Amino acid sequence: MAEISTVVVTRHSVTSLPGDVHVAQVTLNRPDKLNAWTGEMRARLVAALQEIGRDETCRAVVLTGAGRAFCAGQDLAETAAIDPDDHAAAEAWIDDFGLLFRTVRALDKPVIAAVNGVAAGSGFQFALLADLRIGHADVRMGQPEVLSGIPSITGIWAMSGILGRAKTAEFALTGRLVDGAEAQRLGLLSLLVDEDQVKAEALAEAARLAELPTGALALTKGRLRELDDAALDDAIDAAKKVHIAAYATGEPQREMARFLAGRRR
Repeated sequence: MAEISTVVVTRHSVTSLPGDVHVAQVTLNRPDKLNAWTGEMRARLVAALQEIGRDETCRAVVLTGAGRAFCAGQDLAETAAIDPDDHAAAEAWIDDFGLLFRTVRALDKPVIAAVNGVAAGSGFQFALLADLRIGHADVRMGQPEVLSGIPSITGIWAMSGILGRAKTAEFALTGRLVDGAEAQRLGLLSLLVDEDQVKAEALAEAARLAELPTGALALTKGRLRELDDAALDDAIDAAKKVHIAAYATGEPQREMARFLAGRRR
């Protein structure tokens, strides 16, 4: 049986522009796990995004998930296996996310997230890396990492520019998820549409942005990156220290084991 790719890239032509100009749709394709990702899946995603970044015929990118979720975040079955005494492995795990985040941010093309369901934890952070986010009323977005004993460190960085200090603290400390209407009110979603129109509207918006002057878009995105590049570097460094300290207590392992045991029942 042929392997089913966990990351699928689809090209959509921009008919208003000449030649093979297109929008790239990047779909997380692990729907039975709500597109929760593993290290292997993120590596495929990074490779796909880097290739898209080099493709001059691609003018915009849509990020989405297969099935009923955008991305539920880290697959806890993988994270639970991290040896608390192996600091190098813990740091490599954080660097893995740092590479993914920087790869998305490095794209000079407009990036739109078609949020088609749950976007939680690092999947929520991934959505927030997009320039625009389109979702529907029944989406569930938030940062529930503390519920699994995992400190929210890069999550604080990802949320703070949109939510501000007070709401960022609320999301990080309570782990609560919000629906589409509240997500739009808070600025987590740029646009709210019917559920069956999320991906179509994201592709349509990407096509509209693809028609704009590419140089101006790239330079504008470059300046936006400069505003918080240092803050991301600081968040990655802090996450390494904090996660090592958290795993040393044994709390993340206990909470993740409890969660996984409940899911198996």
